[in-house]
Amino acid sequence: MCDWHENKMAAAMVQMSCLYRGVLAVRTRAIRPLIPGIVPLQFRTFTMKKNSELEDNPFYRKYAGQIEQLRSSKPQEFKARMEKRTTVEREPLGYSKQAEFIKVMEQELDKRKENVTSSGGFTKNKTLASILNIDMVQEKSGTEIGELWMQYFATKDTISAVIPEETFKVIHNRAVSCPMFLYALPQNEGYEFFLGQWSGQELHFTSLINVQTLGENAPSQLVLYHYSDLLKSKGIVLMTAEMDAKFIGVHQAQCLANQVQLFYGAQRQETFQLVETFNHQPTMFKHMAVIAELEQGGISPGVSPVKS
Repeated sequence: MCDWHENKMAAAMVQMSCLYRGVLAVRTRAIRPLIPGIVPLQFRTFTMKKNSELEDNPFYRKYAGQIEQLRSSKPQEFKARMEKRTTVEREPLGYSKQAEFIKVMEQELDKRKENVTSSGGFTKNKTLASILNIDMVQEKSGTEIGELWMQYFATKDTISAVIPEETFKVIHNRAVSCPMFLYALPQNEGYEFFLGQWSGQELHFTSLINVQTLGENAPSQLVLYHYSDLLKSKGIVLMTAEMDAKFIGVHQAQCLANQVQLFYGAQRQETFQLVETFNHQPTMFKHMAVIAELEQGGISPGVSPVKS
């Protein structure tokens, strides 16, 4: 995701894999579009104790190429990952222990003084000046610049946003104290979980199954870039994104971005408390509470499955 190649990060990924016990998706009884506002009565979890169970996961096809590459090129490592899961006792659904993972990730974040190098074709050190001629818009108001920004990206296969100063300050301050969160992306098959990690003003996402199977080699699949260059002069922050289209579509990226607003920009303390719990009281975190909050908040699923 964000520089996964250091040894400590590798240990963190193994810890994450074990702590989540291979829970990859939450499904309703039947394959159907998800309806905001309705929480299914019964859910099902998928484990990865055996390769056959891994392949039964509804999201396996999206990552089959990378998983098979690891399986063929590093069979011992792949076997070790699979066997490691079987040593972890099953606990009640939604209950996870990841204190060590949180600790290691925070240590790594403290060490980062420069922008990370993104993998998977993402732009390194992406700046606002590489997109917008800042000098030419100095005479325009924040509203006018925001309109130009949105018009420019309206025809692009990506997402964009204009974030008011006060909203961004809330999100940014909370991201400093709580740099990670687990997001639930509604899919036709159910919910696919994504780990989001802030690095400066970039927010990197990678799927939980990707983290569990590829560990430290798990690449970013979506990056949200926030540009605060015009924050003081115009009172706005401009956002756009890059994504790996093999795994995430525009509608899905928009859904994850909406969740950032929901959880990090929330006025309800109960909503942001989920983020605080994930970062500071991980033994108390329940991922089913994320799904319940999405249903209550009425976040649009934006289901537009990427065909593999």
